Amino acid sequence: MSVDQAVRTAARRLAEAGVETPARDARRLMAHALRIDTDRLALASHDTLSPAAAVRFDAAVAARESRQPVAQIIGWRDFYGRRFRVTPDVLDPRPDTETLIDAALGASFDRVLDLGTGSGCILLTLLAERPGATGIGTDISPAALAVARTNAAHLNLSDRSALCSSDWFSNITNRFDLIVANPPYIAADEMAALSADVRDHEPHIALTPGGDGLAAYRAIAAGARAHLATNGRLLVEIGHTQAAPVSAILTQAGLRVAPVILDMNGQARVLSAVV
Repeated sequence: MSVDQAVRTAARRLAEAGVETPARDARRLMAHALRIDTDRLALASHDTLSPAAAVRFDAAVAARESRQPVAQIIGWRDFYGRRFRVTPDVLDPRPDTETLIDAALGASFDRVLDLGTGSGCILLTLLAERPGATGIGTDISPAALAVARTNAAHLNLSDRSALCSSDWFSNITNRFDLIVANPPYIAADEMAALSADVRDHEPHIALTPGGDGLAAYRAIAAGARAHLATNGRLLVEIGHTQAAPVSAILTQAGLRVAPVILDMNGQARVLSAVV
């Protein structure tokens, strides 16, 4: 069987399993099985699929049929032009979060704090984009911190980043020019409606705090003033229906909130605030 034939057969399998982007996913999984970049797949389309690659490809397709995210299967995701290691212990970095990166880079900063860093994609991207900056990433998950450390080493950013266990600000004493967070914000009663890819395979601790989904914002707002330097900024990612309630939480904590920032789809995505 040729590579192209195998990809088309796999795409049909994924479509029957309810995968939303079966052709694209089949191509990414084939590139993984062949150990080549996806943009080189067309050059191999007429090649005969080797037995070893066929075994790798079938295992990857079976995992995707079970709705495991592609990033977990292949072990990485590209985010803001850089490659990040992804495991079931961290959220899959999403293009919408690049909205927060763009907003953060709109002003200067020397010291950044990333609360709930997960894979480290936000913190490490900001440090890579600002070569003079240093930063701290916190998480309560030791497994997530291990992934973030791997990504920091891969991007040669270990010397400018510190990764530590902290429940929001509990182990943080410094002040920062910039505090960023993509906290868990899905309400408990919204979890069942998530796609199986997310609900069944991504860490719930990074998806939902339970209840109304706003607990993380209350904790971040409560500690932000004590950890922001003069003229420092706080940026948080939000769910598309949360602009009003999160703005109210930040305002009640004594912060001045800027107008909501929309993502590439025109949905509310980031709130920015200053003391």
